[in-house]
Order: sequence, then structure tokens, then C-alpha cells
Amino acid sequence: MTQPNFTRRHALKTGAALAGAGAFANLTMFAQAWAQTTQWQPEKGATLTLLRWKRFIQSEEDAFMALVAAYTKATGVEVKVLNESLDDVQPKASVAANTGQGPDIFWGLYSLPHLFPDKCVDVTDVADYLGKKYGGWVESAQIYGKSKGKWIDIPVAYNGNVINYRQSMIEKAGFKEVPKDTAGFLELMKAMKAKSTPGGFALGRASGDGNAWVHWALWSHGGNLVDKNDKVVINSPETVKALEYVKEMSNHFVTGTASWNDAFNNKAFLSGEVGLTNNGVSIYAAAKAGAAKGDAKMKEVMDDMNHALWPVGPVGRPTEFHIAYPMMVMKYSKFPKAAKSFIAFTMEAENYNKWLEGAVAYLTHPLNAYDANPVWSSDPKLTLVRDVAKRTLTAGGQGSVGERAAAALADFVVLDMFASVCTDRASIKDAISIAERQATRIYR
Repeated sequence: MTQPNFTRRHALKTGAALAGAGAFANLTMFAQAWAQTTQWQPEKGATLTLLRWKRFIQSEEDAFMALVAAYTKATGVEVKVLNESLDDVQPKASVAANTGQGPDIFWGLYSLPHLFPDKCVDVTDVADYLGKKYGGWVESAQIYGKSKGKWIDIPVAYNGNVINYRQSMIEKAGFKEVPKDTAGFLELMKAMKAKSTPGGFALGRASGDGNAWVHWALWSHGGNLVDKNDKVVINSPETVKALEYVKEMSNHFVTGTASWNDAFNNKAFLSGEVGLTNNGVSIYAAAKAGAAKGDAKMKEVMDDMNHALWPVGPVGRPTEFHIAYPMMVMKYSKFPKAAKSFIAFTMEAENYNKWLEGAVAYLTHPLNAYDANPVWSSDPKLTLVRDVAKRTLTAGGQGSVGERAAAALADFVVLDMFASVCTDRASIKDAISIAERQATRIYR
């Protein structure tokens, strides 16, 4: 009889499989105990469909699907997870809200639930339970989660939108680190282009990365779409300064950013086409994953890259805009108790801590207790994203987070204004005028 050929690779794979099986068994044991005591007992025969954005990090999706499987095994509630591109979640959620049919749960971006707050299930009981148990919600999560005093969604995570850069390339341009002020940052962009290692930011309708950086640019110069009373104030000298700044910076971008969506900057950075862009830490995670598989190019990127927070502009304070990820339950769902129980389950420490670690810092927490997760100290290149939920401004800027702010974001009012100037489709005066008309219509 031929003996099996057990190599070190076989042993490692077997060990990993056994470890994974053990982790799942532990998760299932917790889930079964949790299911017996939770205040949200699913409806008889309940099934759930959840629509989320397509994963950017495989290990994040693996960790999420593990907790989905454990929940189903413990409760008997089948959860079907659908995946759409980041930019497709909002329109699909809007159609579902208008037609009254579709997935039970949407996992979207920013203030998406505020586009249709009356179509979302009140999840105040879930928010109160989690906040009390896990050290309270950060302020931005409360702003994103609440409408008219009640919680209409649970902001389950954030994506820290930060500067990703190649250390060797900024040093080639004469810099040791990314400047902490906007004036110095512009000089870095100029110098990188001059050394044929340009940077670039999305000017296409990129819901995440595009919206994040142009709002930072607007706010850093003191511009705002609306004031604290939701009065449209985009036509201002501060907005002009922001547009002038970004127009000059865009002259030194890599070519093609006018068509970039949320996936383009990842590809451009990993291929070496750009030496600096904005993104979550998923680029770093992808490089690490490639390096672990023996990809020499990815190891080079991993060793050479780092992250920085956005520079401070003339307003003299941070104006970062990090991406919130709210989960909402639609009122048309036949199984709201099951949906509530699933969201509460995902945020329990036994699940959420593993999920954060699986996301390798791409996802950041909205509950204070998770400051202690070991992922934040596991790698010095990841630590700076730990507090993005506390640092971020919210979708309304100076104004409220409500239906109108959500609509302005979904309609790309600010992003289109910057893009039209950078691509010479409109003068600064005309671009502001168009944005003002759009905002006035939304905020009327």
C-alpha cells in the first residue's frame, strides 16, 4: 500500500484547517448560548437577506461569513449575503425603499439610511443595549445612527480613509514624511510628479474615496456646503480657495483620475503607477497577503509603504472625512426581530473582535470598548486608523445629517464641483454656481 506523502506544506494546511475548525466551534458555542438568552428572538421560520459592498479584504469577508454561519447554526435563521460594488449599494437601497421590496438588511455608506429614514426599522433598543455593554458610542456614530431622536441604523464600522504612500518615492521627492499642512502637501505632490512618481486621487464618482478627499479639501479651507442651520453657503471665498488649491494639485496627478472609481487607486498603487493616494489600509493588506504567497513585487510594496493622516489646512484643525458603514433594517422586512438579533450578534465582543482582526484594521469600530482590540497594536503601520470614528467629521459638515445631506452626498454635489474644475469642464465660478443650484434644490 502506498504511503501518503505528508510534506511540511500538508502539515501547515492541515493545522490551519484544524485551527479554523476550532475557532468556528468556539464561535458556534458562544452563538448557541447567546441565542438562548437574547431579547431579540427571531420570528418562526425567519430568513434574512443582507446586501453589502463587495469585500476589499478576503480575510474580512471570511471573518464576517464565519459569524454569519455561527448565527445560522445557533438560531436556525438562514442569512443570504449578497455582494455589490460600493457604488451600487446606494441606488439599490433607494429602489428597495421606494418599492417596498428587496433585502431585509442593507449595509451601506455614510448617511445612506437618512435618504429614507421613515423606511428604516427603529433599532434604538439594539443601540442602547450595545452602547451600555461596550463603553458607549462615539459621537459620529450617534449622529449617523439617529433621526428625530431614534436610531434608524447601527453604524457597525468605519473605514479610515488615509494617505497611502511609498516611503522611497516621497524621499526621492525630497521629503522624509508626508507634510502635516496643506501647503507642504501641495509641494510634495509637485515634487513627486517631477520625479516621475506622481500621486493621484479619484475624480470620478467614487462614493468612498472620491467623496472623502474632496470634502476634506473643502472643509480644510473653511468651505462648507451648508451652515449649522442647513442654509446653503457653498458660494464663498473659502470654497474658491479650496478649488484653486485642488486645481493646482490635480495638475500634478497621474493621468486618468477623472475616471477613477473606488477600485482604481488600489490597482494604481499596487502596480507602482502612483506613489501616493487616499484609501483605507486595504492596499497594505493586499500587499501583505501577496507577500505571504511569495510575490516579490507585493513584498516590495509592503515593506516600502506607510500611512498618514490628512494634512491640516488654513482652518487650523483636522477636517478628515472617514467612511461610516451603517447597517439598516427595512420596514418591509417580514422578520425585523431576526434582523435586529443578527445586527446585535455581529457587534458582540466574541464576534466583533475576531471580525476586526480579520479586517486587519480596514474596518474600525464605533464602540469605545474596542479600542483595546489587539489589531491596533499588531503593526505600527495600522495604529493611526484606530481612532478614525472619533476624528471624522460627518456627512452634513457643519449642517445636520439628514435626508438632504444624504441626498447631496449621493448626488456627488461636492465631488462633481471639484472634478469639473480639475478637468476644465467648468470655471471655478461656474462650478460653484452649479453646485449652489443643486444644493439649493436639495435643501429648499
